[in-house]
Amino acid sequence: MHAESALLWWWLGVLDVRRYEVLKQYYGDLDTALTELSPEVLRGLKLRSDTIERVLERKHAFDAVRYRKEMERRGVTLLSLEDASYPSLLREIGDPPVFLSGIGDWSVLRCPLISMVGTRDMTSYGRRVVETFVAPLVRAGFVTVSGLALGIDAAVARQTTLHGGRTVAVLGNGLGSVYPPDNRNLSREILEAGGLLLSEFPLETPPDKYTFPSRNRIIAGLSPATVVCEAPEGSGSVITAELALEYGREVFAVPGPIFDEHRAGCHRLIAQNEARLMHSPSDLLRELGAAPQDPQSTAYLPQEPHEKILYGILSAMPRTVDDLAELTELDASQISVALTMMELSGGVRNLGGGQWVRTY
Repeated sequence: MHAESALLWWWLGVLDVRRYEVLKQYYGDLDTALTELSPEVLRGLKLRSDTIERVLERKHAFDAVRYRKEMERRGVTLLSLEDASYPSLLREIGDPPVFLSGIGDWSVLRCPLISMVGTRDMTSYGRRVVETFVAPLVRAGFVTVSGLALGIDAAVARQTTLHGGRTVAVLGNGLGSVYPPDNRNLSREILEAGGLLLSEFPLETPPDKYTFPSRNRIIAGLSPATVVCEAPEGSGSVITAELALEYGREVFAVPGPIFDEHRAGCHRLIAQNEARLMHSPSDLLRELGAAPQDPQSTAYLPQEPHEKILYGILSAMPRTVDDLAELTELDASQISVALTMMELSGGVRNLGGGQWVRTY
């Protein structure tokens, strides 16, 4: 398919893989099919009358030169299923996107990829899951894949870049804008870190209820494995996990408190043996066939007596100063001073709300 034909077909926004295959079988190539485009051809593709009218109007109005300049201004490049550099794992799914547009470094798609998904309504527990899992994955050489939504998606991208890694963000809208707008700065950070923004949609396509399920199948299809960090039942993250299973990919889920609906989707996936339970990054890395790498630079050894006492009591489960006072003979002021010093040294983390955990 010639570049100009690919650009116009992409902009028309009517080609799924089934229609692509029908046209290619009948016409031999998409260049010829484009010259024969008519109401009859579009009806043969099972398009509705109003869609047919819109497509023909768009074809007539398309300004290839202007559109190409806009893509160049934004740094957008386009791949089709016919390009040798199209992501190989994504090509294998039953409904791969015919076109992929991207901003950034496409070479990240040749690195080991791991999709990480979760709810937009992220809790402090979900944030800790992301913080705990992402850093070891980055150290092991993985590129994370997420959807650039608020909540878990954004946390995955931020933690990846924070730890010197690269990430792929798949958008549910065209690359002419970033949605949600709150993540515009994050999108720039992703690109500055050598990552990639992806979308199958033309530049000006807005987000809607149909674009996000399409986005989810790309997230599931790009990677050999998907980790569900935090997800209620029926969420888009659970749908992404189910798509990954349909594609024959590995799915992992992180459990949580049984009374919290934010984890209901994870628990159902685990209970039905659809996802493997993951409770540590080391377990996940072993399942992925990668050796856990513990950086010596982050090791922490308490120095002062009060620090040693508190460090021995603290764990991954949050404790308040009152909890620590009950478990030790230290008073609140001694505990606060010791926690502050340990936090500065990277030994503990303040989760907010007066809750503290040990850093591993």
